[in-house]
Amino acid sequence: MTVVDAPASTAPADVTVLDTTARWRAVGAATGPADRAAAEDGVRLAYRLAGLPEPERILWAGSPREGVALAARLTAEDATGRSVRDEVRTRPWAAARQRAAERLGTSGWAEHWLLTGAQLWDGTTGLTERIKTGVVEALPELPGGERAVRLVLLDAVLGQHDAAWLAAFDGPDGEEGLAGIAAVARAAGWWWPYEKCAIVTERPVRLHRDEAGRLHRGDGPALAFPDGFALHAWGGMPVPAAFLDELASLTPRRIREEENAELRRVMLEHYGYDRYLEESGAEPVHRDETGVLWRIELEGDEPLVMVEVLNSTPEPDGSHRTYWLRVPPRTRTAREGVAWTFGLDADAYIPERET
Repeated sequence: MTVVDAPASTAPADVTVLDTTARWRAVGAATGPADRAAAEDGVRLAYRLAGLPEPERILWAGSPREGVALAARLTAEDATGRSVRDEVRTRPWAAARQRAAERLGTSGWAEHWLLTGAQLWDGTTGLTERIKTGVVEALPELPGGERAVRLVLLDAVLGQHDAAWLAAFDGPDGEEGLAGIAAVARAAGWWWPYEKCAIVTERPVRLHRDEAGRLHRGDGPALAFPDGFALHAWGGMPVPAAFLDELASLTPRRIREEENAELRRVMLEHYGYDRYLEESGAEPVHRDETGVLWRIELEGDEPLVMVEVLNSTPEPDGSHRTYWLRVPPRTRTAREGVAWTFGLDADAYIPERET
């Protein structure tokens, strides 16, 4: 592991940390069939490193949903023994964290984390929380209900989605005690370690995210597993699968009739604010040399207020492109709206040339 609080860091060391982080970012986002042989070897190694006998059986599931259902059933049948997650994952990680802190110091560890795990944290934790919510919603019939599902989820090791932590402990001085769970993470998805058996899941077959790293897709599941478990989302917001099917045939009337304000916003984003204004018969409320201010009331939501501006720089064909800028509902003039997009007050916005 790179010592980041050394008096002078070297370029090769910095490159090593960045390369390691990039590799684990790819692991966290990997899709496609698991490498089952490598994953099973990793499971056995994790048990041995924890001082435990290897599991008698390693079972496979098509997704975290199927993994939870299988773990719940086998646990109820007393076929798994107790969870050994604490020995396999929690204790080795705590020991690795303590050794890193002692070696690097408080500030050195903080800097190292910023270069490694912190780069992946939001993307992986946000995804895992969304998967957990989806699993709970997908298993309402499980004996014990939501509480039983959440208890099984507490026993899970997150496999590829532990990428943030594993990135922090990888490198030239990497932690041998984490070698087993790191091997599983590179090869498979979530898994459950028990005394008698381990349950390992496949990775997703599809993963679609927007530029902010949020689950996002308008024409199908944003996250899908080989057994059919899937999550649908737009800009990170969960949406029903049937809702996405409807986006291709939207009309202004259908958008107005949608009672759920969040789903209505998704419809507007997909349909296009400018198109909606034009086809809804919206009237301009103000115009000046900067543009035209439009406003339309939305029941149960804040008004849709936008500024229409014309790009003064011509396109290659000589035409001028029109832009639509959404601005706060309190906006009263076009100048005020355009100024707001630049972080300025209307009085301070005096452009020499509109672009």
